[in-house]
Amino acid sequence: MGVITYSQEITSVVAPSRMFKALFLDSQNMLPKIVPEGIKSIEFIEGDGGVGSIKQTNFGESSHIKYIKHKIDALDASSFYCKYTMIESDIKFDKIDLVVEDVKFVAAGSGCVCKMTSEYHVQEGCELKEEDIKKGKDRAMGLYKAIEEYLVANPDVCA
Repeated sequence: MGVITYSQEITSVVAPSRMFKALFLDSQNMLPKIVPEGIKSIEFIEGDGGVGSIKQTNFGESSHIKYIKHKIDALDASSFYCKYTMIESDIKFDKIDLVVEDVKFVAAGSGCVCKMTSEYHVQEGCELKEEDIKKGKDRAMGLYKAIEEYLVANPDVCA
């Protein structure tokens, strides 16, 4: 099995504590409210949201994916860091065994920089195309920007 690593940084005008809370600590409440057409619900299948918990994201009717399950591998609210592994989905990935996401928010002025590293664990003999990775990252960027816009418009949320 090979590993393909993809890193990116996204800047935001929102403080790291608020972005981290919206995306990780309170995502089960925030994301279905902010993007109801994309995310129907988020629930904990195991645990209470801490390390070892398994979270299931259920997507809207228009999505090509019905659900994804993530296991939280590391979570540090004081340093705005989370590492999680995609462990299951309703669609079969013919090239990928699993995806590990490493996310850290770093203060930058009054906002932050989100530093993300994705490890795609690719099945032996398979090749993952850059354009396939880019599609997933573009969807993630859209979600990130929707959350940022919501938090800017609602300064008391996740404060």
